[in-house]
Amino acid sequence: MTTIPFAVQLYTLRNETERDFEGTVRKVAELGFHGVEFAGFGGLSPEKVKALLDELGLKAASSHVPLEQLKENLSQVIEEHQIIGCPYIVCPYIENREPEDYEVLIEDLKRISAICRDHGITLCYHNHDFELTPLPDGTLPLEKILQETGEAEVQAEFDIYWIQKAGGDPAAWIDRYQGRTPLIHLKDMTLDEEQFFAELGTGGVDLDTIFTLGEKNGVKWWVVEQDESRRTPMESLEISMSYVKNKFPHLVEN
Repeated sequence: MTTIPFAVQLYTLRNETERDFEGTVRKVAELGFHGVEFAGFGGLSPEKVKALLDELGLKAASSHVPLEQLKENLSQVIEEHQIIGCPYIVCPYIENREPEDYEVLIEDLKRISAICRDHGITLCYHNHDFELTPLPDGTLPLEKILQETGEAEVQAEFDIYWIQKAGGDPAAWIDRYQGRTPLIHLKDMTLDEEQFFAELGTGGVDLDTIFTLGEKNGVKWWVVEQDESRRTPMESLEISMSYVKNKFPHLVEN
């Protein structure tokens, strides 16, 4: 039985937050989420974001910050996330994926992580499917990143959809990196050939095994995200949250 709280990655609601950031976060709270993972603050100051979270009883679970911002504007990024009380900053995506690019990335992550740690923030790395495409020497980029940064430097935010999409076993990855997966992106996948993004509990990802591993592996937040939806994003999140409420009624007030 998980006691781990659930957050929503606001990228799911990127169009909605662009129109009305505050109103969208209010709807997220109404659905029963415990926190949010940011993908920007919708033009609000960190002080206003913090006030909104406090009013709604939400926590800042984590925040996706583009790598270029982390490299070029880290002091401001850290200051803003300290204000909102965000313990995890996540490198969400990389554009350059040649072998030499990963060498540069690893050094960047080490440097950024050291500065973040000095300010009480943990740096995480979020994967897609391309980090499970072998490099010329047969190494998987995701393995390389985690092995060469070290547990004390960079933590993982495994995205279970993208691991499975790449032909991997999400549970095996989580189990392998015990104590290094404070954030898990929860997604489901349709059972058809398209393998499209699906609401939790409606697809073919073995969520039960993932949940079982959560407590054992030190997961701090389950982060629900749906990159694309065949419904409105809010409808999809409502379906996913209904699944969560049915599975873990002790966690969510109805």
